[in-house]
Amino acid sequence: MIRLIGAGGKPGRTPAELNTFWTAPNIITVVRFLGVPLFVMFIVQQRYGAAVITLVLLGSTDWIDGYVARQFGQVSSVGKWLDPLADRTALIVVAVTFVVDGVAPAWLVWAIVIPDAILIINALILFRGRLSLPVSNIGKIRTALLLVGSPLLLLQRVDGFNEPWLEITANTLLILGCIGHLIAFYGYFTAAHRKYRLEQSA
Repeated sequence: MIRLIGAGGKPGRTPAELNTFWTAPNIITVVRFLGVPLFVMFIVQQRYGAAVITLVLLGSTDWIDGYVARQFGQVSSVGKWLDPLADRTALIVVAVTFVVDGVAPAWLVWAIVIPDAILIINALILFRGRLSLPVSNIGKIRTALLLVGSPLLLLQRVDGFNEPWLEITANTLLILGCIGHLIAFYGYFTAAHRKYRLEQSA
C-alpha cells in the first residue's frame, strides 16, 4: 500500500521532485481539506467540542504532511501548490465561520482575506495564475499561530472552558498570527514582482 501511494523512500535522502498526485502527503492534505466542511457543520450544529477537535486535527495534519514529504522523499510538484491552497482555504473558511457565528470579530476575516485576494489578483495579472513561490518561515509561523489560536478561542464555547485567560491567550495568538500574515503577504508580493522582473529581463 505504501508503494502504491508513493511512500517508502529512505529518510535523509534528497530525492527528485515527484510529478504524481498519488503521494502520502497529498492524500493527507486532501483529508485535511475535507475536514473543513466537517468543521463548518459542527459549528452550525453548535457542537463546539467536536469543532475544536476537528480544528486540532486540521492543524496537526498541516505539520504531518510536510514531515512525511521530507522524511520519505514525497516532495511533489502537486504538493507544492496543493498544501498552500488547503492552508489558505482552511484559514479563510475558519475565519469566516468564526465571524458569522460570533466567535471572533470581523477584523479577523479582513486581515486574512484582503491580503490573500491581492496576492491572487497579482498572480493572475503577472503570471496568469501560474505562480509558485517557496513558503517563507514567517508564513509557517503565521499559520501555526492561527491554527493554535483558533481552537483556543473556540474552546471557550465548550462547557467548563469559559476562562478569561483562555480568551486573552487565544486573541493574542490570533493578533500575532494576523500580523505575521501581513508580513508574509508583503514578502510574497515583493517576491512575485522580483520573479516577474527576472523573467522579463531573461
